[in-house]
Amino acid sequence: MASFFLCFTFLFISIHAADGFLEYMVNRCEFNSTELKAMEYIYSHYYNKIEYIRFSSSVGQYVGVTEFGVNLAEIWNNDTEELNLMRLKIATYCQHNIDIHDRAILAKSVQPSVRIKSKTPLSGQNPAMLVCSVYDFFPSEIKVRWLRDGQEVTSDVTSTGKMANGDWYYQTHSYLEYTPRSGEKISCVVEHVSLKEPLITDWDPSSDKSTSESATLTAIGASILTLGLILLLAGLIFYRWKAQGQTRTHTHRPLNSTSYQPFYLTVCVLN
Repeated sequence: MASFFLCFTFLFISIHAADGFLEYMVNRCEFNSTELKAMEYIYSHYYNKIEYIRFSSSVGQYVGVTEFGVNLAEIWNNDTEELNLMRLKIATYCQHNIDIHDRAILAKSVQPSVRIKSKTPLSGQNPAMLVCSVYDFFPSEIKVRWLRDGQEVTSDVTSTGKMANGDWYYQTHSYLEYTPRSGEKISCVVEHVSLKEPLITDWDPSSDKSTSESATLTAIGASILTLGLILLLAGLIFYRWKAQGQTRTHTHRPLNSTSYQPFYLTVCVLN
């Protein structure tokens, strides 16, 4: 996996400047693995930012870019000893430095930490969303994917991309919108150069902080509603008791007369 994430370029620049004119030479190695066959050594000459001649290990000789460079390439390619030394640069310069760079950088890689939590969906197409947050990893190259009952999920997945923390570490967040199924298993899989094998983190709804907070808020809401109904009922009983006491004290009314005071109660329950 280490070779998969390698993509660096080594530069060595020699500069000569006089009276406002600038000439410089660039040595560079281009590669995507530490194997010699995947490398290319390129040596270029520039004058005032214009490349006029180049040597490439894939070609094996100098190639002129400008008219002056073409004439110069014919001369330099006739120097067999110098040409053979240039052809060895892919091993003596590129492979040697890449190995040093590989040990110096990849040996200091930092494993990521992973956390999964639920979140309100970005759209109304799916009733649920999970977020796989990957923190504090180095280097930045990383791959995050989702598994649902062991099968990779390829749809309804979005990502924030890699974000620098500003302290040499990185973070990224992957979102999965889905329709819940009973008894299913959802996992977030992280692949990174610091890991010998993919890091698989299963989603546990019982440990999901957002889920527990939602349940707590629901319980608090239900308690408040119950208390409100109890207080409302107590107030109603007190009001009726008060009204009956006042009716007995009104002795000026005829005994055979009956007066009814209608009372209406409306209870609204908000979810």
